[in-house]
Amino acid sequence: MEGKEKRRQAAASDGDEQWRRRRRRRQEEAALLLRKIRGLVRWVVEEVAAGRSPSVALHRYQNYCSAAVAADAASPSPCTCSYGVPVGSDVLSLLHKDYHTSRLNVLLRVLLVVEQLLQENKHCSKRDIYYMYTSFFKEQAIVDRAINDICILFKCSRHNLNVVPVVKGYELFCTFVSSEDTPLLCLFI
Repeated sequence: MEGKEKRRQAAASDGDEQWRRRRRRRQEEAALLLRKIRGLVRWVVEEVAAGRSPSVALHRYQNYCSAAVAADAASPSPCTCSYGVPVGSDVLSLLHKDYHTSRLNVLLRVLLVVEQLLQENKHCSKRDIYYMYTSFFKEQAIVDRAINDICILFKCSRHNLNVVPVVKGYELFCTFVSSEDTPLLCLFI
């Protein structure tokens, strides 16, 4: 019996260590992403303050993000991103009156929400972001495109931005579960 209990405790200890490593890696990724977001926003503010029109070039891809392959269970992210050959690019500029100005404004507004999510280690859905500023975004597709633009710009997935998928008609909330042999878990329901 003692051998069985020791093996169970050793397995739980290994699981805890893996969980801690994943958590540490996730925190490092979030910190790096926050630095990139702040750098972009700082650059945009500096350009506008200097009277210049900041421009952001975004590649366009056929299919950018997709669900992770089941075989790649070691991946910490539930979706993978493809950096294949772009099929074109868009240049978004802030001070010109056109479609791209609005798109850059939306991108900056969504970046503000993402920055808050990363700082507070919270999650929300694209639909939640849309409902935060419905008069500004006009329709959810605009938020969807901004999230995709951010993923392309920073070469990350929605998962890294703390933006999670939610089935229409369901609410997202987090419940914490813990037991003696498992660490604190957040389950999205």
